[in-house]
Amino acid sequence: MSENPRLTTAEGAPIADNQNSLTAGPRGPVLMQDVQLLEQMQAFNRERIPERVVHAKGSAAYGKITVTQDVTRYTKAKFLSQVGKETEVFLRFSTVAGERGAADAERDVRGFALKAYTEEGNWDLVGNNTPVFFVRDPYKFAMFIHTQKRLPESNLRDMDMQWDFWSQSPESLHQVTILFSDRGLPRSYRHIHGFGSHTYSLINAAGERVWCKFHFKTLQGISNLTPGEAAVLVGADRESHQRDLFYAIERGDYPRWRFCIQVMTEAEAAEFEYNPFDLTKVWPHGRFPLIEVGILELNRNPRNYFAEVEQASFSPSAAVPGISWSPDKMLQARLMSYADAHRYRVGTNFQQLPVNRPRCPVLHYQRDGMMSVGQGDAAPNYFPNTVPGTPREAPEFAEPALPLGHVAADRYDHRDGNDDYTQAGNLFRLFDPGQRDRLAKAIAAPLSQARWEVQMLQLCHFFRADPEYGMRVAAELGISPSEIAAMEPGAIGAVRTPELVEVG
Repeated sequence: MSENPRLTTAEGAPIADNQNSLTAGPRGPVLMQDVQLLEQMQAFNRERIPERVVHAKGSAAYGKITVTQDVTRYTKAKFLSQVGKETEVFLRFSTVAGERGAADAERDVRGFALKAYTEEGNWDLVGNNTPVFFVRDPYKFAMFIHTQKRLPESNLRDMDMQWDFWSQSPESLHQVTILFSDRGLPRSYRHIHGFGSHTYSLINAAGERVWCKFHFKTLQGISNLTPGEAAVLVGADRESHQRDLFYAIERGDYPRWRFCIQVMTEAEAAEFEYNPFDLTKVWPHGRFPLIEVGILELNRNPRNYFAEVEQASFSPSAAVPGISWSPDKMLQARLMSYADAHRYRVGTNFQQLPVNRPRCPVLHYQRDGMMSVGQGDAAPNYFPNTVPGTPREAPEFAEPALPLGHVAADRYDHRDGNDDYTQAGNLFRLFDPGQRDRLAKAIAAPLSQARWEVQMLQLCHFFRADPEYGMRVAAELGISPSEIAAMEPGAIGAVRTPELVEVG
């Protein structure tokens, strides 16, 4: 029988008694010199860190990406450089709007945040289980998130403020349609797709750039809950998705996803009929088909949830040579906001924590700050310098220039020239009658709690997407034909129906 290890303080000193405090006699007061007790209480007081503002409730696992197809014509990223190459990853799923105590099975978008520990540094893909988002301009992001949280006065979730915002933001209609469709209630994290959602860029060894969207297709198949099943599950088990993922991996039933990309050339982007960097739009699969890259597999559970899942920090600013960003305005803002959120929530040197630490050498001139473990040792903390052996620039990794043309800096109206209805209408027309009925019911339940004026504004958007879409929701809300007839001119107009677009 092996001997148990010795219990110690955080400083490493052996602990002789860990059950009785140091007191002045058996009934006396506790002494200040009981440093074991003080350490325990002081550490306990600081066990919690601020929860994430969004994506607070999450589950995660380790795994690997295995390359199955040659994509070197598009990217020089080393972890994608050859068929059969494997790279360790960490994937965190989450709900979006709820706090850490939210139920896993609530209707919500699901976060899909991937960290690949590549030989050239960490690559983070911070996406969702939807290919689009509610807004296209980062100026509206914080305002949107406020509507998903709580009223300042009552501290209650409020359907009126949620639908009020959406009714004033028609660009949200595509994502709203997905959220209130069957896919708004996934059966588990294993049964969702993952999307990078934004447009990124890929750069090959010749310095050629293409635009790219990332897709992860579940090989378990899409499976969703009915509203009734979800209500029962929420009442019985608030950690249903966490439980499902953890025990699937424990029993060796490793979930897998097919990793694919869509590619658009710079020339195609210049001639594309809408802004290819618009986060509220998808690219038609018929014109930009999915190209397989590899297989993502999750095969190992974390052993310390706080250290590995709660402190895991993802940011789209974590990129590697061969994968870069685009003029997507939402993506540009996230490059700053995500890393900044982690520095506030976890600490200045969050990248030095084991779950976040790159698996390759890290050499830079940053020092000090909370949680620094002495990275850099005695080397200089300034650049340029003449000290031998210190880190130097690597100009061979410079990206090709990104032409911006003759443009003026201004606050451009993000709705000007944008069609916010066709893709949402196309998605509705892809649904069968049962799916359309469930969508209308799912929307009407929370929308009925909004003011009548908000209901009518939002109905205008549904009608513009597709008249049947509007009529179905109106019927569920009990809106009369006379009220519909009195809607603003153009609310029920002709709908353009170009090719139907897959959402994955």
